[in-house]
Amino acid sequence: MRHLRALCAISETGSVRKAARQLGVTQPSLTTQLSRIERAIGGQLFTRERTGSRPTALGLTVLCRARPIVAEMASLVSEMRDAVAFSGGAGFRIGSTGNRAVAGWLRRLHARLPDTDITIRIDVSPNTLLQMVAANQLDVAFVHEVAGCPLQMPSGVRQRVLVAREPQFVALPATHPAASRAEVPLAELAAERWMVDPSVDGEWAGLRRVFAAAGLEPRVVHGDYLTGADLVAAGEVVSPCQPTSRPRPGMAIRPLCGDPLTVRLLLVRPETASSGEADERFDAAYADLEASYREVAWMSAAYRQWLQRHDSPLLRSHAA
Repeated sequence: MRHLRALCAISETGSVRKAARQLGVTQPSLTTQLSRIERAIGGQLFTRERTGSRPTALGLTVLCRARPIVAEMASLVSEMRDAVAFSGGAGFRIGSTGNRAVAGWLRRLHARLPDTDITIRIDVSPNTLLQMVAANQLDVAFVHEVAGCPLQMPSGVRQRVLVAREPQFVALPATHPAASRAEVPLAELAAERWMVDPSVDGEWAGLRRVFAAAGLEPRVVHGDYLTGADLVAAGEVVSPCQPTSRPRPGMAIRPLCGDPLTVRLLLVRPETASSGEADERFDAAYADLEASYREVAWMSAAYRQWLQRHDSPLLRSHAA
């Protein structure tokens, strides 16, 4: 089954790298596994091209047999997990992309469900978390969707919008002239090097779309945001960031004029988990997440000021 799931993942994502991320393994290990499968079958299953991996004729034949087997096994696992959940033997499995609201969300969930084993999976890829929800590997997941870059929403997933339009801010060195502004025009940062994490679904594509709309071609450095924060503080790069981000020493967090880059925040659950108890738990998880998000939004000075300027219902709810 592991080999069949690997082949299906490579075909679905069109890339060994993306499939490895989806499966939670390293790219070299998946490449080795694919070579082992091809040796066992006696032929090449995928062609490796610059744009990705495409199934060969033999690969298509194998995939036609593999997909229904994988789907049937997923269905079996899902049914067994549902049976365990309804018998009261399961905990509560949550997933999330990185967000400062997660700590408060967990705190509230533990207080609400003191006798429940709550586990969490953090992943930079919202699409990976969506696949886990669809496969009933997670009970709920908190994900973001970059404007103009729709998520690959699988069937069997129900969603509820937490924030329809969250602006993405920019992290820049505290010594940068634009750091003295309440809002920063994108054009003032055109000459800077931008640090972008290409492994975050939609991140680079969304930012590239914003640059193109503004007629800009800034220099881009690909890397992870943990390293990026150090480089921002050192004056080497600027970087998009969540409005709830906490600035480090030497860093300033500012909104961009006109909010050209935005995301939508969603809480998702399996469609199959349809019972009164499951619905109540989802509603409670949503309420706890909403309260946690308002909390971190209020704690962020730059975001709080933005929300006040835009008369956001988030702050009105917090004040109430």
